[in-house]
Amino acid sequence: MTALTASATSSAWTRAAWLAAGLGAAAIARSAFNGTGAAGAFLSGTTFGLTLLVLALVGGWRPATPRAGSLAVGVVGGLVLVAVPLLVGPASRAVIGMRAEPFVAWVAVTALVATAEEAMLRGAILSALDEAGGPILAVIGSSAAFALMHVPLYGWGVVPIDLAAGVLLAGLRSLTGGTAAPTVAHLLADLATWWL
Repeated sequence: MTALTASATSSAWTRAAWLAAGLGAAAIARSAFNGTGAAGAFLSGTTFGLTLLVLALVGGWRPATPRAGSLAVGVVGGLVLVAVPLLVGPASRAVIGMRAEPFVAWVAVTALVATAEEAMLRGAILSALDEAGGPILAVIGSSAAFALMHVPLYGWGVVPIDLAAGVLLAGLRSLTGGTAAPTVAHLLADLATWWL
């Protein structure tokens, strides 16, 4: 390994570490300030989403114009994310049901958070881990981060399904080369919780 390669690898590890620390801090803060009402949830979700977008941008992620093929792959991925828990059974998903929040505001915050999570996880963190240790580490690390960031808000029961969803979303990123497909899939799965 040349000195230049070792330096780049070390830099990627450092970037992955501070991105993960920022993600963890943002997830804990979101849970702490979430509140019990819709206004608190909207405010904490919006702050969380904006924080992740800033961290992702500082961490090297750049938004790109999505290709139609990536959007189509994202729709298929979203359908899989919705279908698998329904097929496996109620034990694999939380019972969420119809939400009391205003639908349009909920959709806007959900879109922001899903986009920000994908920018951070399948954009900045996955790229840093790929540079540091290769694609397998990138998929495993970004998927574990995805599962663990939901624990403060939803508890440990979400880890298995979120870990599997993280692997699928990372696969969509690998397949398409960008964050558009995992973002669409993630958004569709999150929006489906209004009815499921």
